[in-house]
Amino acid sequence: MHKGNRVGYVIMALFIQLCATPCVLALDKNSAAINALRYQVQLISLIDPSFSKYNQLLTQDLEEEQLDLTNDIQLEVANFWRSVKIQSRGEGGSDDLYRNVISLEPSSSDYLPISNRIRYLLWVEQTESWQPLVLDIWLKEGDINPAVKVISRRLNWLGDLNFLDPDNSVMTSELVRGVLNFQRRHGLKQDGVIGPETLRWINLTPKKRAALLAENFISKSSYLSTIGPRFLLVNIPAFEMVLVDKGQVQLESRVIVGKPYRQTPRLSSYISNMVLNPSWRVPRTLLRRDLLPKVRKDGAYISEHNFDVFNSAGDEIVKSPEEWQTLAGGRFPYRLVQKPGKDNTLGRYKFYFKNEYNVYLHDTYDKALFEESNRALSSGCIRVEKVESLANWLASNLVSDKQTWVDLQTERDKTQWFAFDNFLAVHLVYWTAWVDESGLAQFRNDIYHQNSMPKLASIQN
Repeated sequence: MHKGNRVGYVIMALFIQLCATPCVLALDKNSAAINALRYQVQLISLIDPSFSKYNQLLTQDLEEEQLDLTNDIQLEVANFWRSVKIQSRGEGGSDDLYRNVISLEPSSSDYLPISNRIRYLLWVEQTESWQPLVLDIWLKEGDINPAVKVISRRLNWLGDLNFLDPDNSVMTSELVRGVLNFQRRHGLKQDGVIGPETLRWINLTPKKRAALLAENFISKSSYLSTIGPRFLLVNIPAFEMVLVDKGQVQLESRVIVGKPYRQTPRLSSYISNMVLNPSWRVPRTLLRRDLLPKVRKDGAYISEHNFDVFNSAGDEIVKSPEEWQTLAGGRFPYRLVQKPGKDNTLGRYKFYFKNEYNVYLHDTYDKALFEESNRALSSGCIRVEKVESLANWLASNLVSDKQTWVDLQTERDKTQWFAFDNFLAVHLVYWTAWVDESGLAQFRNDIYHQNSMPKLASIQN
């Protein structure tokens, strides 16, 4: 398990052993069935408050009354999973209550890890006080502050701090390592400093974390149930891309997505071709907002950045830097097209998929931006860090004219379109919480305010 897992995770592991769905302890099958049903209801009640009454009943020590209502509760649970388009493990219909309940569970591979984590977080919610902390300073290694005791406890409960000294008020190197673990799991800048963003996530209560995991599990599982075994998926708030073929991951990459005021949309489409050494036709909105202000300051910007200028008839227009500077101050009736080359905004590759937003995946000349923790930096399109690996996979698996692809690998200035033998499904999704393959709960900022995080933050504040 991850090196940041420690006392909190030990407690969680013991807790899970006591209540895991495949109940191997000395519980009779009815008790095991009630527990398994309660865990499903517990998750669902975070989404649908009408299930809270069932959650309360299944938590109490009233087995006879619980057994009388299991059929009704099972029906409600089955209807819920069906309503959110999540497939269950089996059909049910057995005389064995335990088997029936287990058959209701979502078939998603991450259901049990999510369910386990939610149970643990809700247990912590009942065990530990989680009042909001307020700091008027940023805490770094060596600082002394009374809040350090509380922060240490919370990082320990959440599984990021290895060693807990309840009397320590100093930001020790051990605590800094815990903060780094915490920041890594939340997609934050990994500097070991407790600033406003890190503190905001530290203040998020275990119950609200559980709710985020439940909501995103529903969204993710429902979505993935509708797509095939070959696809490219971009999780926008995670700034990550994954390429899957035959159910196996072929490529993972960091990406850059749209700024909050130029959002990358959620959509599904198909990549139908890619362009080697693309030119860039500047959209009117970007021309007005971004480029013309630069031309007004320096008329040579157009030539220095390798732009051609065309009128509405498609004729190329040539003017002096001074003339361009003047024209940029008023109505500008021209369109700009940046020539292909090493400084082209789109880089060396462009991947086109039909959509109403005119967004696509592409390369970039500014590779340093991939090191930023917050990569909501583009004007809506998606920049791919491992773009050459993506292009080569597409060339090997989908490009019709492979020989031309090989022949043009040393060419930097000639634009060439490559058609595909088959389309590649592309999905731009928005998931802000999940449990990863190593069992760690991951959270990301709701950069576009599209899910429950704003509501939770408003309650917190």
